[in-house]
Amino acid sequence: MQQLEQHFINGKFITAQGNEYYDLFNPASAQVIGRVRLANEADAIAAIAAAKAAFVGWSQTSVAERLDVLGRIRDAMASYQDELLESIIVEYGAPVSRANWMAHYPVDVIEQVMRDVQQFAFTTSVGKAQVHMTALGVAGLITPWNSNAGFICGNLATALAAGCTAVIKPSEMSALQTQVVMKALDAAGLPPGICNIVTGRGDVVGEVISRHPDVAKISFTGSTLTGKAILRNAAESFKRVTLELGGKSPTIILDDADLATAVPLALEAGFMNSGQACIAGTRILVPRSRKTECEVALQAAVRQIQSGDPIDPRTTIGPMVSDKQWQRVQGYIRIGVEEGAKLLAGGEGRPENSGQGWFVKPTLFTDVSNQMRIAREEIFGPVLSIITYENDDDAVAIANDTEYGLSALVLGGDADRAQAVGARIHAGRVQINTLTHEGGAPFGGFKQSGIGREVGRWGIAAFMEPKTIVS
Repeated sequence: MQQLEQHFINGKFITAQGNEYYDLFNPASAQVIGRVRLANEADAIAAIAAAKAAFVGWSQTSVAERLDVLGRIRDAMASYQDELLESIIVEYGAPVSRANWMAHYPVDVIEQVMRDVQQFAFTTSVGKAQVHMTALGVAGLITPWNSNAGFICGNLATALAAGCTAVIKPSEMSALQTQVVMKALDAAGLPPGICNIVTGRGDVVGEVISRHPDVAKISFTGSTLTGKAILRNAAESFKRVTLELGGKSPTIILDDADLATAVPLALEAGFMNSGQACIAGTRILVPRSRKTECEVALQAAVRQIQSGDPIDPRTTIGPMVSDKQWQRVQGYIRIGVEEGAKLLAGGEGRPENSGQGWFVKPTLFTDVSNQMRIAREEIFGPVLSIITYENDDDAVAIANDTEYGLSALVLGGDADRAQAVGARIHAGRVQINTLTHEGGAPFGGFKQSGIGREVGRWGIAAFMEPKTIVS
C-alpha cells in the first residue's frame, strides 16, 4: 500500500501541512491500495505565493525559453509513460486500450501547445496602435479524475505558454497518477514556482484557489454544479474563468445512414472512457421510420461489448471510478425503468463474474422521451438512451432541447446534408461521420456546458488580456 505525503511547491516536494488522509482504491477490486495526505488552506496559500513570486520572471521570458521548458516537461512525461500507464489502470480502471492512449496523451497535448505557441500572435498592429497579449498572472487549474495527467499537462502547458504560472489542484481520487506527474515535473528541472501541485478537497484547496486575490485566472473541468460555485467565488475578485463542464451530447443517426458504419461510431461515442466522459454521446436520436432496425442493430452491438477486468484486451468498459459513482449509475438505471423506458440491454447490478469491483453492465434504453431524467441529466456511466424523431427539423429540436451544449455527432450517408444538420446544433463541437479529434481547434461548451474555450490559440488567449499601446 502506497502512502503519499508530499506535494510539489516552489520546485520541491513538500510534506503537506494538512492532517487529513484520503483512501485510494483500485476500482476493479474495490480494495484500498493507498492513501494520500491532503493539502490544507496553508498549503494552498504557500503554492499561490510561490506562483506569484515566479510570475515576475516567467512572464518576461521569450517564446524560445518557454518552448525549452515545455520540451523538457514533454520529454520527462515520455520517460514516465510506463509508470503512468500502470497508475491509470490500477487507480482509475481504464481498459488497457484506453489506458495506453491516456498515458501517451500528455506528451501529445504538450506537443500541440508547443506548435500553437509558435504560431500565436503575441503582438498585432491596429492602425496606430500596437496590441500586446499580456499574461494574466497566477492561474489556478482545477482538474478532474477522468483523465488526470492529460488535463494537468494540457492546462499547465497552455498556461506556461501564455506566460502565466500555475497552481494545480487535481482530484484527490487520482493521487497515484498525480505523483507520477510530479516526479516528471521534478525531473524536468523547472524554474522554481512556475508550477505547483497541491492535492486536496475542493471545499478546502479549491475554495482557497477560487477566492484568493492573487489568483488571476481559474480553469476548471468538472461538474456544472461545482462550476457555478467557482464562478460565484471568482466574481469577488473578477478572476478570468474558463469552465469545461457537463454534457448530454446527442448522436443523430439520419435516415440515410449505413447502420453498419453508424452503430459502431454511436456506441464508441456513448461508451468512451467507460461512459465517464463529459462529451459522451448518451442520447442516440434515430428516425422513427427506422426505429426497429436501429434498435435491433444497437441492441446486438451492445450485447457484444464487454464490461470487466481492465487488463483483459477484450474489455471495452472498465469499472466506475468509485462506489459513489457506481451507486449513481445504478440509481439512474433504476430511474429509467421507473420512468417507463424499455431496457434493450444491461440493467442494474454487476456483469456476470465481474467480482466486487465497481462494474456496470453496458445499458441501452429505448422508448425514451427527451423529458425523462435519463435523457436530461448527466449520468457519467455506460447508459445510453434511444430517442425517436420524425424528420431533420425534429432531430435538431430534440438535440438542442437540453441545458448542455458540449459536443454532438451526426451520422448520415449524404455528407452535405449531415453537415447542414450539424450546423444547426448548439454545441461547442460537432463531428460529422467521425470521432476524430482536432488538437488545434477550440474546445468548450455552449449553455451550461461551460464558459470560454480551451486548446489552440483560443486556449492560449484565455490566459491573457490584450493591452493596447498607441504612440
